[in-house]
Parts: sequence; structure tokens; C-alpha cells
Amino acid sequence: MVAVAERVLDAVADIAPDIRAGLPGRRRYLDGENPSGEEVLAADVFADETIESALAAVEGVGTYASEERESAVDLGEGRVSVAVDPLDGSSNLQSNNPMGTVVAVYDGDLPAPGRDLVGAGYVLYGPVTTMVAGVGAPADATVREYLVEDGEREPVETVELPEEPTVYGFGGRVPDWPDDVAAYVEAVEAELKLRYGGAMIADVSQVLSYGGVFAYPTLASSPEGKLRLQFEGNPVAYLVEGAGGRSSDGERSLLDVPATGLHQRVPVYVGNDALIERLESTLA
Repeated sequence: MVAVAERVLDAVADIAPDIRAGLPGRRRYLDGENPSGEEVLAADVFADETIESALAAVEGVGTYASEERESAVDLGEGRVSVAVDPLDGSSNLQSNNPMGTVVAVYDGDLPAPGRDLVGAGYVLYGPVTTMVAGVGAPADATVREYLVEDGEREPVETVELPEEPTVYGFGGRVPDWPDDVAAYVEAVEAELKLRYGGAMIADVSQVLSYGGVFAYPTLASSPEGKLRLQFEGNPVAYLVEGAGGRSSDGERSLLDVPATGLHQRVPVYVGNDALIERLESTLA
């Protein structure tokens, strides 16, 4: 299954320049919403369809699931399922800020727990296009950064969270945060620099680069959390834990959260081990 995961990541890297090049002319909103109740940009649909087409040609991939679609798509006889957030942070197109493509490769049918991952990665469309990815079982994954140019990914370095964290970012409106989350943020904001840009994967990339904590907690308006386990929570947990950090839903690793639905939501906390341990103690 590792070989299939590598092929999936290669395929996503191959089309990343095409997705990036197609963004400027697709900044308009379309009619309707995605399964999560969010407005859909033309860029979301373009990225989704481009990725599906690429993965349909990857040997070993049997199922494609997208945050933009209600149900998974059968791609053939392969046993690997790929869950994708085609354009995480697409609302940033309006302000020309970073966004990314998030990919989770599962050994089996969806929905699946994070322990079934055999690979995960993301492409970040920033000043340069990069990919951060790992393959193998979660306990064995080595996470690497790649520079994506001309459809090829060239390795840059192994990704490891710095021992001394420097940044934090929390999603949602402050008045919607639970009191214990607000208390935790009040404590860490005296120690860390705020880095929050409206694209989950770009904010996680800040944590991987500089150390710290990213979270999208439960909210008064979204008591189950805002981010999707299959498309965002699991792959981010895989990468952060593979880079020496920790993930949590407030009580346990995100990789241990039972999968109950394709668009299941979950609170997400990822970052340096000590910061997540401290957060879990605050929430207990």
C-alpha cells in the first residue's frame, strides 16, 4: 500500500501546477453549497475535478472522496481510498492569501480511522509551491518537504517540529470558544506569536516550520467541531505526529477517533507535545 500512496502523492504533485495556474480565473462563487454547508467557488470545483481525474489513473486507488461531494466515487478495483480537501482555504482567493490541497490515503473503505492511513500530504500554494508528505503506517512515517516545480517534487528536508515552539493559531470566533479553550489561549498568547491566516493547512504549515499549536476547537455554533476528520483532521494528525508532534480531539490522538461518517466533524488540536498535553489537561 505504501507504493500506492507514493503514486497518489506523485499524481497530486504532477497536477499541482495546473491547479495553481487555474485559480486566478475561478474566484467567483457558484450557486449552492458543499456537503458541509459552505459556499463553493469555481476554483473548488475545478480542483476537485482535476484531482479526481488524476487519481482515476493511479493503479491501486479504488475510491475517491472529496470534501466537495456528498458521497465517495468508485474508481475501480483498488483497495486504497483517497480522501481530499481539494482547495483548503479557498476563501483566501478573494484576498490572495495561501491555500492548499490536503490528501489522505487510507488502506480500506471510507470512513476510516486515522490508524488506517498509509500516507498523507498537502500541497501549499504560497509564494512557492511545496508539498509536505509522508507514507507508511502512522507510527513509522517520516515526513518530508518537497519543492514542486514542473509537476515534479524535489525533496528539500525532513520535517521535524522545533523543540522551542514560537507560534499559535486558533480558529473560530472568540465569543464562540468554550471557557476552558479561552483560558488556554490566554495563557499561551503570553508565550507565543499569533499566526492565523484563514487556511487550516497554511496555519498547520506554520506550526510544522516554527513549532507551536494550531487548533480549531468546538464552538458554540459548531459543538462537534468545524473541521472534517477524514479530509483534514486525520491527515494533519498523521503529518504532525510523524514530525514529532502530537494531535488531539481534546482527549486522545485524532488518529484514534472512531470514524462514523464521511463528513464527520471533530475538534482539532495539533502541535508540540508539551503544548497539546497542557491543552488536554486544561480541557479535562
